[in-house]
Amino acid sequence: MTSLLLASKKDLASLNIFNALLELGTWSQPEKFPHGEVYTHQHKDVQLLKISKLHIYADDIDLEHSSLTNKSVDEVIVLSRHVSSTNIPALTLHAIGIPGELPYGVPGKAGGIKGTLIPPSTRFSALFRSMSSKARKLGLQNNYDITMEATHHGPVLNSPTIYIEIGSTEDEWSDPIASTIWAESISDCLGLSGGEELGKWEGAGKVMIGLGGGHYVPRHKDIVSNSDVWLGHLIASYSLTFERDENIDNYPQGTWRHSIISAIESTIYSYPGGDIFVHLDRKSFNGWQRDAIHKLLTEQKIPILRKKEII
Repeated sequence: MTSLLLASKKDLASLNIFNALLELGTWSQPEKFPHGEVYTHQHKDVQLLKISKLHIYADDIDLEHSSLTNKSVDEVIVLSRHVSSTNIPALTLHAIGIPGELPYGVPGKAGGIKGTLIPPSTRFSALFRSMSSKARKLGLQNNYDITMEATHHGPVLNSPTIYIEIGSTEDEWSDPIASTIWAESISDCLGLSGGEELGKWEGAGKVMIGLGGGHYVPRHKDIVSNSDVWLGHLIASYSLTFERDENIDNYPQGTWRHSIISAIESTIYSYPGGDIFVHLDRKSFNGWQRDAIHKLLTEQKIPILRKKEII
């Protein structure tokens, strides 16, 4: 099974991380395929794919790659720029999909399909911890926000996927230190330099789904930074809308229920046999909202754990 690293010619940060990976060595000469340019690692079942279109619109690129190369894709790591309205420099990563946007089933503005979540990569927490450690050793936390994000945007893929990103302006997208940190973190997690792989699911472990909070999910990030949990989807409060129903026997209306069930199903797909649990950013919810979430998760047989029960 092949790990696919996806880069786009239309994304400056993507190309710089791509080049930093090539500079680490032990890649084949490129092969040209109808969907892009492919480099194969000489010692691990890993391929680098550079495509012309922007990756957020590259729906089913994993299936296309498998068909054209006869390599069955097991996971996708997308190399990407990060853009924000504040232009704050950031090293960040996130799972993909569009929870909580209506109407379900139609294309999103940044790729993907509204209401559809892509299975999260099992490398999520390992990549974050590796990147964070390398960045802090270089003192980069003084210049960059070392963070992670809630699930958002496309493309629609079939394989467990993670986006790793450099933000938020051309200055950071071109920063060789930032691109090298990500390249080395990917290399470490995939074992490209001969070490033991990190974040490869072996069928057992505690897997966290985070619910609530803002886009940069600080309380969930704190759990991942200070524990050894695996990580599934992180669903921000804006994807968990509630419409209160005066009939207390009914679930509240809104997108919250669909978002949570989709996050659970998608995470279970990536972590078969895992001990799935939910961590709530409790301050993001009113009491009646927490009660509704607790009722739903009890039905789904998914426990809610507090920070002191995890760390």
